[in-house]
Amino acid sequence: MKRFRFTFLAICMLLTWLGISDLVLQLRNPEPLAIELKDLSAGQPQQEWLSIRGGHLDLLKGINMSGTIEIDSFLIPLVENRSIEQPRLWVETRQPAIIDLLTTYYFKLDDDQKRASYLAENRNQFFPETTVTGMTADNLIADANRGKLLELLTSMGIKTGDDILFISEGKEPNRLRGPAFLLLSIIGLFKFVFWSKNSAGQK
Repeated sequence: MKRFRFTFLAICMLLTWLGISDLVLQLRNPEPLAIELKDLSAGQPQQEWLSIRGGHLDLLKGINMSGTIEIDSFLIPLVENRSIEQPRLWVETRQPAIIDLLTTYYFKLDDDQKRASYLAENRNQFFPETTVTGMTADNLIADANRGKLLELLTSMGIKTGDDILFISEGKEPNRLRGPAFLLLSIIGLFKFVFWSKNSAGQK
């Protein structure tokens, strides 16, 4: 029973830490930070929630994150121009239009000639200028995902650096998760104190 109580206490402390981390993240990101891509490349962003302007998605360099034909997301570089060989910013996107475009190009066309014709007909869509709004890595779980994304790029023969950034398009701070974690931790701590007093009273 004593071991269970201290395991329970450890869970409560973990919930407290997660809740505080989420609240700090929310305070640091009340709204997305609007920034130009050329300015972002100069250093680390001040916030995790970003709205990045002045970039183009280079769809032909996109990577199928599922590794199968059942595609639900692509990892695509956001660059200022096509001449950039080592993109610093990669966007995880789930836009249906992009997925449909790339799925058609890579899997639904039979030969190189058809792909070339399809590319010529939709050239602007394969290098669209866009504003990307989403979040970078913001916690230990996201950092672990960042490591997996780095491994994915490395396995594709793409050079990466320490300053590479990944942004998950459409993601934003969860306003309910932090308070929910803290509420659960407070309830749990009260329960732990109650158990401790009962245990002391029975001795």
